[in-house]
This record gives sequence, C-alpha cells and structure tokens, in this order.
Amino acid sequence: MAGNAAFFLAMQGQVLTRTFLAWELTQEEMSLAYINIAFAIPMLIFSLLGGAMSDRIERRKLIVIGQLILLANECTIMGLLIVGTLEFWNLLIAGMIAGSIMPFIMPARTALVYNVVGPNKLGSAMALSSAVMNLSRILGPAMMGFAISLYSTVGAYIIAVTLYSTSVLCMLGIQRNKNNHGNALKPSLSQDVLAGIMYVKSYRPLLICILFGLAPMLLAMPFQSFLVVFADQVWAVGERGLGILMGMSGLGGVIGSIWVAQRGERIDRTKLMTLNALLFGVLIIVFSLTSNFYLALIPLVFANICSSASQTLNTTTTQLLVDDAQRGRTSSLMMMAYGLTPLGVLPMAFLAQHIGVQWATITGCVTLVFILTGFYWQSQTLKTLDQAVKEKLNRLNVSAANALSDPDSHA
Repeated sequence: MAGNAAFFLAMQGQVLTRTFLAWELTQEEMSLAYINIAFAIPMLIFSLLGGAMSDRIERRKLIVIGQLILLANECTIMGLLIVGTLEFWNLLIAGMIAGSIMPFIMPARTALVYNVVGPNKLGSAMALSSAVMNLSRILGPAMMGFAISLYSTVGAYIIAVTLYSTSVLCMLGIQRNKNNHGNALKPSLSQDVLAGIMYVKSYRPLLICILFGLAPMLLAMPFQSFLVVFADQVWAVGERGLGILMGMSGLGGVIGSIWVAQRGERIDRTKLMTLNALLFGVLIIVFSLTSNFYLALIPLVFANICSSASQTLNTTTTQLLVDDAQRGRTSSLMMMAYGLTPLGVLPMAFLAQHIGVQWATITGCVTLVFILTGFYWQSQTLKTLDQAVKEKLNRLNVSAANALSDPDSHA
C-alpha cells in the first residue's frame, strides 16, 4: 500500500507539473492536447502487449523494471530543467516514454490486487486502491503546486523522483507473484494477445462492462486536462487556483471511493454505476457554467464523487467477471480505455480554441449523457450485469470448495 501511495502521488502530482510546464512554454490550448496525445498513442499501441506480458511473467519484476524506467525518465527532464535547456519537444518525448511503460505496469498492478485478496474481498480492495489513487489526486497536485510556487518546477521533479524511488523499494518488499498458469505450455506472445481479444469479444457481459467504462473516459474526463485553462482564462486564479481545482477533484474522488468501500461486497452495482456516470456528466456541465470560482468547486467535488464511484464499480465488476488466466490482458484493454482519455483531449482542445473551454466541456458532457442513456436503455446485457457477476462468484466458490474437498488437487 505504501508503494502504491508513493507511485500514485508522483504520477498524479506530475500531471499538474507537466501541464504547468506545457502551458508556460507555449501558452496554447493545443499544446495540452499534444502532451496528452504523446502519452496516449504509445499507451494504446502497447496496452495489449503489456497485458499479455503480465499474464506470462512474474508481475512484481515487471512492475519494478517499469518503475525504474519511469524514474530515469523523470531524472532526465529534471536535469534539463536544472541546466535551463528544457523545450516543449522534450516533454513530448518524456510523455511518449511514460505512455509506453504504463501499459506494462498498470495491468500487472491490477492483477496483483486480485491475486493478493481473492474474489470475495475484491470489491473492498479495489475501493481502497481507488481511494489511495484519488487521495493522491489531492495531495499530489497540492504538493507539486506548493513546490512550484515556493521553489520551482525543479522542486516538483525532486519530489517526484524521491516518490518513484520509494515506490520501487516498497515493491521489492512484496512477495514474488504471478498467475496460476505459469507452468502451462505457453503460446507465442502474438497468440496470447489475440486470445485475450477473442476472450473479451466472446464474453458479452465483460465486453459491455468495458465499453461502458470507456464512454466517460473519452467524452467527459478530458476536461481535467483543461483545468489549467479554466484557472487561467475563466477565473484568473493562477497556479494556486489550479492546485485548488485539482485538489478538489481528488477530494471528490476519495469520498466516492470510500463510499463504495463502505458498501462492502454487495452485488447490486450496475444501476449505481450508471446513475453515477450520468450525474458526473451533468455536474461537469454545472461546473462549466458557474461564473464564481469558489461556487464552481461544489459541483466539481460532487462530479468527482460520482466519477470515482462509477469507475470503481466498473473496475470491480470487470475484475470479478474475468478469468484469472486472462486478467492481465483484460486489464490492458481497460488501460486502452484510459489511454483514450488523452485522445479525447484533442477534439476538446479544438473546440476550446473555437468556442471556448466552457462550451467545449459542455458539448462533451451532453454527448456523454445521451450516449449512456441510450446504452442503458438498449442493452439487456448491461441491465443484467449483476446477475452475471453473481453466477461467476457462485462458480468460483463451488470450484474452491471442490478443490478443498479433493486431496489430489493439493498433490
């Protein structure tokens, strides 16, 4: 848990630092889109490969190697800042490197959670993990914003390097872990990737769950990348205001995660997941239309409560539906969904330059509300997701009971 906290603190904090640097270097909305695209394209390219790798090799080792590469990446940018030669294209290259590594780290981390806690406690574990991630959305940007205002962006990078180093050391203390199919005859890597795609395609409840989670990521969540524009052009509150906006976003995320954790392992997730996704879109519309900075924080917090709750419920449902042999590859497909969030910044940035950041955000959210309403109205599979999860858990419990009662299974 300490390693996760350090990792996500650095990752979330550097979102603010990179956004601030890109805006400072260019003063252009499209630069924010380019930074996100540089991260998103390699994430999409390598997502399936990263998932297949996490199903084939020892997961802790994969995470450690990936984090060491991220650490070297941050040290390089910090060095350029120190000598005063950082240019915008350096940030693009760093984003491409990070986007290439994350697809190997995140599916392995997600699979590791299931392997450690098992299916019966997965809901609470995923909610706790989400709470840590969302708490980092408060503390990370606040910490980096304080470092930037007090010292400089170099100070923010020193903090990030320290946190990434701590995360690596914590991961080394975790027991070696991989899936339970390590001794099986392994197909080629390309066959593994194709098998993962076919598995999700043929398992309709899982496919619908992943597609549902994709819509908010692509249409509404990109607004987070434009908080710097809201802070600068809409309310003129500067770096301090940006830190407050990102901190309030994280606060809402923590509250949403704690709320889901408090629900325990109740299976009735689908309607709540859908309602929270719809409310997320509506509340961001209210946020965009609010002229007072401090009043706008209210819908922002509640929007992120709903977003966090919906995402946590969606991730938990997905992880409960999937077979362990396919867990890494399925997690990588979810990573592709997250990878589309930065790509969603591109059309929003284009709209922001022509109609303003507020109306660009509203357009994305209105589209999200209409699509999710139609999705739930038309998809019988989505409406019966809870029943599919219940049937899967029953099969797992029966298999576990049979394994305990069969002495030969322990031979």
